[in-house]
This record gives sequence, structure tokens and C-alpha cells, in this order.
Amino acid sequence: MFANRVNLLDGIAIAKQIKEEISTEVKDLLLKGIKPGLAAILVGDNPASKVYVASKTKTCEQLGLHSETHLLGSETTTNELIGLIKQLNQRDNIDGILVQMPLPSQIDSDIVLEAVDPSKDVDGFHPENIGKLALKQPRFVACTPAGVMEILKRSNIGIAGKHAVVIGRSRIVGIPMSLLLTHADATVTICHSKTSGLAEIASSADILIAAMGRTAFIAAKHIKQGAAVIDVGINRLDKREDVLKYFPEDQKRLDDFERKGSVLIGDVDPRGISEAGAAHFTPVPGGVGPLTIAMLIKNTV
Repeated sequence: MFANRVNLLDGIAIAKQIKEEISTEVKDLLLKGIKPGLAAILVGDNPASKVYVASKTKTCEQLGLHSETHLLGSETTTNELIGLIKQLNQRDNIDGILVQMPLPSQIDSDIVLEAVDPSKDVDGFHPENIGKLALKQPRFVACTPAGVMEILKRSNIGIAGKHAVVIGRSRIVGIPMSLLLTHADATVTICHSKTSGLAEIASSADILIAAMGRTAFIAAKHIKQGAAVIDVGINRLDKREDVLKYFPEDQKRLDDFERKGSVLIGDVDPRGISEAGAAHFTPVPGGVGPLTIAMLIKNTV
């Protein structure tokens, strides 16, 4: 459905490259008697979280890492979760600790994230690691923003001197993304739900990062001709009329919907990409998503 001039950035292929590099590192460590280990903690029964954790565990096993998943009930308290994290902090065979978000409402997420040993915080969410990134002394960088930087660099999309607009200011994506782009010598503007004149600001971006979690919110009016558009959003369409609305000529997408009952879409309206004349675009799925897991494993190693 995209015009030929739009270069679709293949996150699956880039993630494969990174995994091959990680595999070589792991083999070298195993020869030295070192086996990297990742512990994932899943609280409750969120279906999407279960899929993410299973995928991360599978990737660890494929690359030769030790992995384990700790499943806790939806009624788990903050103190009970912190107790498990403290145990994992002390274990020498666990190098990385992943607390799958979101957590049930009764759990204080900020306290939990701060309980993870900063030297095992492979998600890069601990205040100490965000602070070190701000000071250009990165230890662990949040996986999704780190993946976006790999896509840009490995796709030969210049960053230095460019105007980058990041829409979203979360600690998971927006804040670390803006810091990484700044350190790469881009001029960065952060936008959010309270930003006035969003379309005018976004449409001035050479690199546009959409990470606000709103289905197909970014339209042609937000996109500069020739821009690189990075869609971080993951949203689900579960109505046939919506699939036809956003993907009117995409038979494969419609077939997927008929088979699964839903399809994924990002924060960018795919119809606006060709209309605006964007040069590069990360599709959903198959764009940023695969990089998130690859960078998690890279941080663990």
C-alpha cells in the first residue's frame, strides 16, 4: 500500500543481525565458563505480557543464555514483589532482571523499579541508569530507544544536525529516546499531550518518533516530506471496518484479521506515510518491536 519511494525499515532483519553478534559473544563467554542469565518477573495474567515474556525467554534459550520466569499472582503486593527482586539481586547466575510492565494497580511501580540492582537493570528503567544516560555515561539504555538508534544507524539514516521530534515523554521510550538523539548530535524537540501546535512542530522533523500510544494518531499533516518516521506504538484493531479503514488495499492484513480476529497498528496512520512523502518508515509489526527483545538480550550479555 506504500508508494515505491517509501523505504520500509526491516526491524526483523536488523534484529537478526544483532542476535548473530550476540550469539558470537555468548559463545566466547561460554568458553570462559560464563553463562549470562536473565530473570523475568511476570505479575498477573495480562495476555500481552505473557506473550512478551515468552518471546524473551525463547530468544534467551536460542542464543544460549540461562533464563527463568517467575510467575506471581495478580494479588501480589509491592513488598512481596520487592522480596523476590532482592533475592534475584543476590544471585550470581542472574545478570539481568526484567520486571514486565504494566504491573497490577495495587503495586507501586516506581518503588519496584528502584528495587532492582542498577547493575542488573537490563530494561534501563532505574533512576540511576536514566541519570547516567543523561550525563552521557550510559550503563544500560532502555531497550526500545536503543533499538530505534540501531535501526537509524544500520539503515544509514543520518542523525547529526537533524531535527528530531519525539512525541511521548515516558521513562520507557520518550525520555531516553530524546537523550540518545541529543547525544548523537540531533536537535531534539519533545512533544506530549499538552503540546500546542503539535502538527506544525512534528511536520518540521527530519526524524519523527511516535511513541504516545494512540492508535494511528499521526497523520500526513504531522509528517515532513522526506522524513524518517519511526513508529514505536503497538495498538490492536479488533473491528473489520477499522482494518479496511486504515489498510484499504492490504489484502494480507485483512486475511490476518480474518484468521486471528485482530491486527496490530502503530501510532502512525499508514495512509499518511505515502501521502506526506516520507522517505523511511518502520511498519507495525516488523519495525521497532523485534529490536526491543534483541537489545534486552544485548544488555544482559
